[in-house]
Amino acid sequence: MDFFSSEVRESTNEEIIHPILKEAGVTVSLKREDLIHEHVSGNKFRKLKYNLMEAKKLGFETVLTFGGAYSNHIAATAAAGKIVGLQTIGIIRGEELAKNLGHTLSENDTLRFASDNGMELKFVSRAIYKQKTSKSFIETLKKEFGFFYCIPEGGTNNLAIQGCKEILTDQDAVFDYICCAVGTGGTISGIINASLAHQQVIGFPALKGSFLSDEIKKYTHKNNWSFIEEYHFGGYGKINERLIEFINRFREEQNIALDPIYTGKMMYGLFDSIQKGIFTKNTRILAIHTGGLQGISGMNKKLGKKKLPLIKI
Repeated sequence: MDFFSSEVRESTNEEIIHPILKEAGVTVSLKREDLIHEHVSGNKFRKLKYNLMEAKKLGFETVLTFGGAYSNHIAATAAAGKIVGLQTIGIIRGEELAKNLGHTLSENDTLRFASDNGMELKFVSRAIYKQKTSKSFIETLKKEFGFFYCIPEGGTNNLAIQGCKEILTDQDAVFDYICCAVGTGGTISGIINASLAHQQVIGFPALKGSFLSDEIKKYTHKNNWSFIEEYHFGGYGKINERLIEFINRFREEQNIALDPIYTGKMMYGLFDSIQKGIFTKNTRILAIHTGGLQGISGMNKKLGKKKLPLIKI
């Protein structure tokens, strides 16, 4: 990993010790992708790595991408662009956020971080944001910003899949199952492509919707994967006290922080599935920690307004 030189660390597998696992007779290790870089961690580093290398190779000076107000991808793109010397533009969903930008940046840690790292923010309405993949909208953006290298929302494209293949290494051949959270489908597609013949890959979607299977089939031709779909907690970005309690208890017991949007839901679902006896005795499971911890502060502000328990950071 020489893209960010000495700033990038190899991820390690950390075995989770827990009575539920001992009783079931299975082992679970967590691949600490969250620790590979301070600001461009987890699957965001993997997805951006080859995209930014391609942008530099093609001579672009600017990268443009899309995201919501608390997007891990927006924060990571801003940080990575600064590191490699590329200007960054973020097209942000929610035109109301631009009405008092100073207030927005003071209240939103993600957007403030992106701005502090040099990202130019353009806020658009939700209706316009839905056009983010249309050629006409991209052409409109080119007229406004000039030529740029475009990375899709969430970062998923063929180069991102290439990067996500590198999540698995030779040491991971000992595992029977690989589990990860699913957002746009890019991370799990790379993992599927890198998986071995004896391995099964299980995705835990973080949002409702049946479109994910079709997305994954665009990037992989293997059939050794499946979804466990009942742990999205109502949809993307939605959580409840049960999930908060699990995340906080996991932090206390394992000294590992989980984000509430992706890895927290995946680990909750994995533990619940193990308790339900889905995995046979002596099964070896590798779960992928995809990072995203920067979003906890924003989630806690939402929880505070609803007078719900906070996630411990």
